[in-house]
Amino acid sequence: MDTSAAGTDSAPNPSATSPGPPGAGASEPVTDGGASRLRAFDAEFRRLEESAMWSAQCQFEEGKRWRATHWALGLPATLLAAVAGTTALVESTGGTAAGILALLSAGLGAVLTTVNASQRASQAVAAANVYLSIQTAARQRREIDLPDWTSAEAREALAALTARRDEQNAGTDPPSRRAYRKARANLNAGGQTYTVDGPAHL
Repeated sequence: MDTSAAGTDSAPNPSATSPGPPGAGASEPVTDGGASRLRAFDAEFRRLEESAMWSAQCQFEEGKRWRATHWALGLPATLLAAVAGTTALVESTGGTAAGILALLSAGLGAVLTTVNASQRASQAVAAANVYLSIQTAARQRREIDLPDWTSAEAREALAALTARRDEQNAGTDPPSRRAYRKARANLNAGGQTYTVDGPAHL
């Protein structure tokens, strides 16, 4: 996604007034620090946006990995159980082979239960979607709301998004190095670049 810096030309006139959020009275625009403070808020929203973008992509890759693990363990376990049952019924001397196959199937099933790959995949995808929502919120607040906000409003919005990101980080398993590499390759290939952000729309 293109996150080109918001121009400082958009900094509000310190002498102008700007309406607050719905239900709030009119208040002064960002005045303490002027344009430099506006740039600081812009930069911090960008950091949140970038952090959430990477976290989302890494968690999507983790979801793919755990889904593949689920199939890699579950499918052989099911097939071995079926073959073991058939062997025991068809061959009068196949008790030993059937027992071995049944043990293998039970072992794979136990590993699958312990690893809990299916649930881990669902949790990773759910976390990725939360990070995407944080990323979108940070971008919208930076590009649309920030120029008209007062310093207090910008600080409040930034603190709320930061707390939301930190809460999500605390409840999410860290991604593997493989997931990070896959996420980087996806982003470098333009995996989060929208058509509207392309050169033809700039």
